[in-house]
Amino acid sequence: MPRSPARSRRAIAMSVSHSSRLNKLVREQYMRLPQDGLVQVTYVWIDGSGEGVRCKSRTLDKEPKSIEDVPEWNFDGSSTAQAEGSNSDMFLVPVRMFRDPFCLDPNKLVLCEVLKYNRKPAETNLRHTCKKVMDLVKDSHPWFGMEQEYTLLGINGHPYGWPDNGFPGPQGPYYCGVGADKVYGRDIVESHYKACLYAGVKICGTNAEVMPSQWEFQVGPCEGIEMGDHLWMARFILHRVCEDFGVVATLDPKPMTGNWNGAGCHTNYSTEEMRREGGLKHIEAAIEKLSKRHDYHICVYDPRGGRDNSRRLTGHHETSNIFEFSAGVANRGASIRIPRQVGQDGYGYFEDRRPAANCDPYAVTEAIMRTTVLNETSVETKDYADH
Repeated sequence: MPRSPARSRRAIAMSVSHSSRLNKLVREQYMRLPQDGLVQVTYVWIDGSGEGVRCKSRTLDKEPKSIEDVPEWNFDGSSTAQAEGSNSDMFLVPVRMFRDPFCLDPNKLVLCEVLKYNRKPAETNLRHTCKKVMDLVKDSHPWFGMEQEYTLLGINGHPYGWPDNGFPGPQGPYYCGVGADKVYGRDIVESHYKACLYAGVKICGTNAEVMPSQWEFQVGPCEGIEMGDHLWMARFILHRVCEDFGVVATLDPKPMTGNWNGAGCHTNYSTEEMRREGGLKHIEAAIEKLSKRHDYHICVYDPRGGRDNSRRLTGHHETSNIFEFSAGVANRGASIRIPRQVGQDGYGYFEDRRPAANCDPYAVTEAIMRTTVLNETSVETKDYADH
């Protein structure tokens, strides 16, 4: 028996947050007010979960022209699972600045590293060691591109657009799909894309994914440390856009059990010598190094030492088996995929398909450099600060 229109409207209303239904035209009235030369700066940082982002804003007397113009700040780490209440002040150290797509120019979004009271990196500040490694390998000019998959959920935790009771039709028509019966939430995706372009994030594409309500955006190419910076800011912008629409973006690697694709963050990588003619031999040499350090990479490719990825890397649904390393040309069921064009040209890049959607991009890119350029081989990592 079909549901009544009123019941359908109630179901739709329940799937989005209350704040998203506030009158946005009223907000626009205030957003158009002049600022008289003052600037809002929103500080963004990674919290104690290693996955969530937090933010807060302050006023500066003039528009910062570079990251050096943005002062350090602090926050209560006891409220973000990063400090004890008895010693809770944490430092916010600005590292990269973007335009603010929510409050518009001249306002800024500023990505920050988190330091503890003794100015040592917080446990979830993985940028600190990544930057050291990237400085060591800068002559190899590592380029990265990361493909961030995510799933849209209603505020009730159910995939957005899925039937209230039951499931949509089997996977097949949804990947890069078009039509109201095939894709859900395109308004969110397109708004996020435009917001990233405005901000200066190096977003380079987007598409609907294999599972309905699942999407992907790509960031890159980025060199060295900027890969992690740009992906984290793209994630922050995604969560803020979803907040405006009243839905949730989850980076869970396997948000739905059963015969549904999981969510990864496939990482494309090359060095300067791989991009030159004859670079395929350098690609193959790097893959050989990765094959001997599979367990180490699995441990750093999600925030829980591989436990999240174990739900996703099953050998099914376009994934490799978490316990086995594999590589192949155009093989989306392998740990490492060499694109067919790269195999034909003899140079280019390769794709590491193992990182989970909720990986820390600093950890992923650092691990790849440690293995392929710095030639580390054990499960232990070297502390280059001592050298």
